[in-house]
Amino acid sequence: MCSSTQPDYASRVPRFAFGNALDEQEAQLKSNPLVARFAESRRKMAGDPYRPIHHYVNPEGRLNDPNGLCFWKGRWHLFYQAYPPEDPRQHWGHAVSEDLVHWRDLPYAIYPNPEEKCFSGSTLVEEDRVIAMYHGVSAGSMVAVSSDPLLLNWEKVTGETVMPSPKEGEPKLPYNVFDPCIWKKDGVYYALTAGTQPTGPGGKRVRAWFLHRSKDLATWEYLHPFAEDDQYSLVGDDGACPYFWPIGDRHILLHFSHMSGGKYLVGDYDRKRDKFVVTSGGDFNHGSVAPAGVHAPSATPDGKGGIVVLFNMNPGKPTHGWDQIMTLPRRLTLTDKDTVDVEPAGDIESLRCDHQHIKAMKLPANQDVVLENVRGNSAEIIAEIDPKTAPMVEMNVLRSPKGEERTRIMFYKERGYVDRSRGIGDRYSAISIDSSYSSILPDVRSRAPETADVLVGKDEPLRLRVFIDRSIVEVFVNGRQCLAQRVYPGRKDSIGVSLRSQGQDAMLTSLDAWQLKSIYD
Repeated sequence: MCSSTQPDYASRVPRFAFGNALDEQEAQLKSNPLVARFAESRRKMAGDPYRPIHHYVNPEGRLNDPNGLCFWKGRWHLFYQAYPPEDPRQHWGHAVSEDLVHWRDLPYAIYPNPEEKCFSGSTLVEEDRVIAMYHGVSAGSMVAVSSDPLLLNWEKVTGETVMPSPKEGEPKLPYNVFDPCIWKKDGVYYALTAGTQPTGPGGKRVRAWFLHRSKDLATWEYLHPFAEDDQYSLVGDDGACPYFWPIGDRHILLHFSHMSGGKYLVGDYDRKRDKFVVTSGGDFNHGSVAPAGVHAPSATPDGKGGIVVLFNMNPGKPTHGWDQIMTLPRRLTLTDKDTVDVEPAGDIESLRCDHQHIKAMKLPANQDVVLENVRGNSAEIIAEIDPKTAPMVEMNVLRSPKGEERTRIMFYKERGYVDRSRGIGDRYSAISIDSSYSSILPDVRSRAPETADVLVGKDEPLRLRVFIDRSIVEVFVNGRQCLAQRVYPGRKDSIGVSLRSQGQDAMLTSLDAWQLKSIYD
């Protein structure tokens, strides 16, 4: 129970109790007022030209970090920071999917009180229940559990914070209380809390994670800082929204820096010392997180040695009644000791219709080749290109007939950095999304070109898998890199696609395109 001095943070959002059998829950959801309200809200916003239809967008209000992605009883569950209209403090929103593509809205899962707001956290799936651990603003780390088929009923362990934030005037703690993640080892629960410590150059702050353990979820013991040999950050980064999971025969720590965006570390989990020994790291966004960039991750094992992760993305234009969106789910795998590959996850192929195929053709130097039959603002394109000796090849999407608006996807063969970490190393190529000409609208905030390195073999073709969804362009490159940007074409005829080879001829080996149906139909 809350003490008499504890503020009353009870939510004004309607809350419902559900049965514990799946048939009973499904019957209750059919007449649930929140589910009906979500459906009506989706219907009203369906006409917004920038609201995606095959990327998940919450049904009402604002959206922030995805939380607690997990797989439970044959279904994927996505939670996220939601802002209900009658009480716009963070609650945990909730959606469920059987294929990681078609999502169904469920009622809000976790409500504030005794905490003021429900911030980010992760979940741990046990045999008989799911555990959510998250940051409760003004309280500390919170733990809630659910065991019903659709994870509709949640109960907070102890009813209070299990890892209190320091109060004003109290001694400073040796760790941060913020954004936790949770796992289990040898029958004991472990948790990281995110933050920084002043151990960088000149006493500047650098990211850190602080390890705790518990036998019962209610009482936690602090151990020590978790990561060793972490040289893969910028001075000033923090370690928010951590997710620590096995990948292949190693471990990965995904997280978010409020300074430089979504990131990951790969290394070895020293189970005797309870330390994470870092050997590699990388980025999920390549520029600032706002405007229009990738934000924070939510991740879970896929049961096959890989990791499924998705991110929220920030807006680049004001939109009425909503703002952020989710990326497509991505599957991360480890192909050698330190290399993380990335591909789309889920049954995206089920959305395809209206297939178009383009046969092999030459791309003459310095000419825009418009693909007349490949068009659309909700589409998937798979292209294989042999750049030959061209210094740059380019695909334009969301292109107006004369190119006044266009989003450029550019590939620079062997124009990236040289990896000298193990000697001479390989020269990487570079992939870039440029939204400088994506919109003629005066209120759109374009971002600097999003550019990343990708290793493509000397005789290996460029393989692009591009997803276009009204206000997002997401590009997967040879299964090894992914870029995404929010874009907002102002012209209704900005739906075209063109190719270009700069300086010298290149070759289009093949191209297939599909229109993609709505995941809500």
